Amino acid sequence: MKVVIIEDEFLTAQRLDSLLNKYDPTIEVMAILPSVAESVKWFKQDNDPDLVFMDIHLEDGQSFSIFESINLDVPVIFTTAYDEYMIKAFKVNSIDYLMKPVNAEELAQAIDKFKRVHGEKNDDEPGSISALLQNLQKKEAEFKERFLISAGSRLKTIEIAEVNYFYSADKITYLVTRDSQRLPIDTSLDKLIGQLNPKEFFRVNRQLIVKLPAIENIHVYPKSKLKIDLQPAMKEDVFVSLDRVAEFKEWLGK
Repeated sequence: MKVVIIEDEFLTAQRLDSLLNKYDPTIEVMAILPSVAESVKWFKQDNDPDLVFMDIHLEDGQSFSIFESINLDVPVIFTTAYDEYMIKAFKVNSIDYLMKPVNAEELAQAIDKFKRVHGEKNDDEPGSISALLQNLQKKEAEFKERFLISAGSRLKTIEIAEVNYFYSADKITYLVTRDSQRLPIDTSLDKLIGQLNPKEFFRVNRQLIVKLPAIENIHVYPKSKLKIDLQPAMKEDVFVSLDRVAEFKEWLGK
């Protein structure tokens, strides 16, 4: 089987590549493409994969733009941290819609579905709208509600409502509360972003995930650069990664 991965997060793409290799070492990853523009260019070169794994938010826009630029009839498995595009994804060659972080079991189920002979979809089929909605409701119920924190010889819980943002420093992830507590937690930002409700939290750069109420001010700089002031304040200036600015503005306006 020949596949292509369309994903702008390098580590996420590498992890998916590794999961595919574990599922079936004979799977050939033809390319890893980070943008709409590079994807369109790649497909115009008469490359012919059997299956595409496609993130929705890429560095230069939504991947749905690819379908507007070229006639792409290759089956697609979407991988994303956002649920609101599920029905739209289902209408454009979608085999399945996997929420990040993708796990090995869900990936295997999606590929197994791809391998089956496709007939008319029914409500019992794993990729039907009914089944996808049920899976989405399950995912929403699994969002983090609290964190277990070790404080010396004691353990305590921090409710998600108390959290204003998370940041990474010196390979340690910290949780910051509304009342300025800064507490280390035993998880990475990459893993954490898949456990948080995307309607409440946004990863503005590789070191920081923020909740909307934590943002006090947004400063606009030339070339679309954005600086944000947080409460509680951070010691250093906080900037939104340039490749996330458009998505950040979209999140703010929801």
